[in-house]
Amino acid sequence: MKRIIAHLDMDAFFAAIEERDKPRLKGLPIVVGADPEEGKGRGVVSTANYKAREYGIHSAMPISTAWRRSEAARQKGRPPAVFLGGNFARYGEVSERIMAIIRTCVARVEAASVDEAYMDLSFSDSYEGARAICESIKQEIREKEKLTASIGMGPNKLVAKIASDFKKPDGLTIVGHDDEKTCAELVEAFLEPLPIRKIPGIGPKTEAMFSEKGVSTIRDLTRFSQTELGEMLGKWGLSLYRKARGVDESPIVQEYERKSIGEQETFREDTKDSNFIQERLAAMCESVIAHLTTSEWKSFRGVSITVRFADFETKTRAHTFRDPVSDLGALQFEAMRLVMPFLDKRENLKKKKIRLIGVRVEKLGEMRRARR
Repeated sequence: MKRIIAHLDMDAFFAAIEERDKPRLKGLPIVVGADPEEGKGRGVVSTANYKAREYGIHSAMPISTAWRRSEAARQKGRPPAVFLGGNFARYGEVSERIMAIIRTCVARVEAASVDEAYMDLSFSDSYEGARAICESIKQEIREKEKLTASIGMGPNKLVAKIASDFKKPDGLTIVGHDDEKTCAELVEAFLEPLPIRKIPGIGPKTEAMFSEKGVSTIRDLTRFSQTELGEMLGKWGLSLYRKARGVDESPIVQEYERKSIGEQETFREDTKDSNFIQERLAAMCESVIAHLTTSEWKSFRGVSITVRFADFETKTRAHTFRDPVSDLGALQFEAMRLVMPFLDKRENLKKKKIRLIGVRVEKLGEMRRARR
């Protein structure tokens, strides 16, 4: 049986829900994230709708920059962006309903985050059959939730994820064929012209390193041998060699198989700004809790954090609660407590800048059972 994998990604999910639920916002640029404080805010953008993206505002951008771009648009006579703090419990509820729609059509589903999921459509036996399933899912989401989703389809999770971002919003991009040889040719033709940042895991630092070597597209990247990439980037380089060729054998991990739920972020620039790091950690905790609400799991006992410095040294710390917990406050408090030593000399004697942080909940359990 040929492998057919689809990746569904909701379009500007948080902002789209706000626009749907608040008719007064319809057609306006919307930014969900920290309070901009008239350009003095220290947080970042969680989501920007497509109107806001026309102003150059995008997710993970400092909220102060987003506010300045909104002001520049306002001065040109365009409507200023509406900045909202977000309702993550609400987003989790909507996500749960969307995942339920997907599962009525597909047996093997991996909820990758609160607004995206992988689907194993191999049972359809053909790309045409898989297309019909995806179109049905998109239509049902549109009718029941008044939201749009973009779907990418291919022979594996990597190609499907890249494809889902190809025709946003409300897109359906298929990179595959029932004939194995033709499928491989289509994958190669699709990937090669794309910028290397389209490969998940390539951040600004890696992009800059390759730019110095004259590499900007995935086609350029395929010039390097596996040995050369391994020498440059270690194990990640060996993995990158395969990704650049569209090779990915990672399985669909169904929720009942999950042992943890987490988020991590590689910053656009290495930083020691404790306010910025704490803002991003708080947002990640919100996303983890929202994702928890979409799963069969209702509680957790373990929390772990990851800190990667600019020199790629990586540290992890963990804590186990005595009793199961499920609330955002408990997660944020413990995650902050674990991260804080890395922001001062307790765990960062050389005052190194931080490249990445991550947070994960573990030892998952069903809260109702835990209370019995």
